[in-house]
Amino acid sequence: MDNLISVKGLHKHFGNLVAVDGIDLKVQKGEVLGFLGPNGAGKSTTMKMITGFLAPTAGSVAVCQHDVANDPIAAKTRIGYLPEGAPAYGEMTPTSFLDFVADIRGLVGRGKTDAIRKAVEKINLESVMHQPIETLSKGFKRRVGLAQAILHDPQVLILDEPTDGLDPNQKHEVRTLIKEMAPEKAIVISTHILEEVNAVCSRAVIISKGRLLFSGTPAEFAAHSRYHNAVTMSVASGIAASIEKTLAVLPDVSNVESTEIDAELTRVTAIPKDNKPIVENIQNCIQQHNWKVDELFVEPGRLDEVFRTMTMEAESIGEEART
Repeated sequence: MDNLISVKGLHKHFGNLVAVDGIDLKVQKGEVLGFLGPNGAGKSTTMKMITGFLAPTAGSVAVCQHDVANDPIAAKTRIGYLPEGAPAYGEMTPTSFLDFVADIRGLVGRGKTDAIRKAVEKINLESVMHQPIETLSKGFKRRVGLAQAILHDPQVLILDEPTDGLDPNQKHEVRTLIKEMAPEKAIVISTHILEEVNAVCSRAVIISKGRLLFSGTPAEFAAHSRYHNAVTMSVASGIAASIEKTLAVLPDVSNVESTEIDAELTRVTAIPKDNKPIVENIQNCIQQHNWKVDELFVEPGRLDEVFRTMTMEAESIGEEART
């Protein structure tokens, strides 16, 4: 396997505070890894250790087979990093800032000019290239940070909240860019936006209290939801209560929920026992009772519910351990 990032037994302590507690992680070429967790989970701290900005208390990190602690220049040469908050020199313009970063990265001559041009075009920065960075919107500052991260065409990209502050169109552009770059790189994205997992990630991990709780594909992530294989339908509000009672007694249905869409329509959701497929049984029931259904779909699972369940359980276990 072509592992471009290898993390083994990673720990970071700040005095008595354990920020990262034994994380093992591998990211292969072609993977986009969504790095998820609540605030204070250790995401940014882990990213700083992967990129060599922070030394671990214990454990090791290798980037493209180069140990970050023992061979830092070789490792960092292969990394593009967008830190939390996209820090930059506010008095510089994007033009002077990217020129400065290109010099640090060792780009010269035509190669330097072409690299800056390509990064600016990919991130759509042309309209603000001569404005001081401190005068830019949060979204444009984020885009300047992303441009410097991809400037030298690195094999590994570590992106801390890459779409933070972007409007919907800008988010779409950045996600499209990440998907275009993905086949030739290993990309790690820290995000609070769960829709980003389905939009761009091939794998997701969840950490809480510095520990890894889950690692798997977005589909495997969704399959942990109690709504996995649930069937949701939109029906007339006048018959919703009757439908809810009928569905609730079906043998493979564990629970039925309803939400009023408006005065005329209600959304009814049948939740299966043990996440088993129930759509065929629901469709038979609809035909048998001749219900008029405006919309029907099978839910893959609700990522926000899985995220809350996993992280809240970890919080609860942590509280019990301290008492």
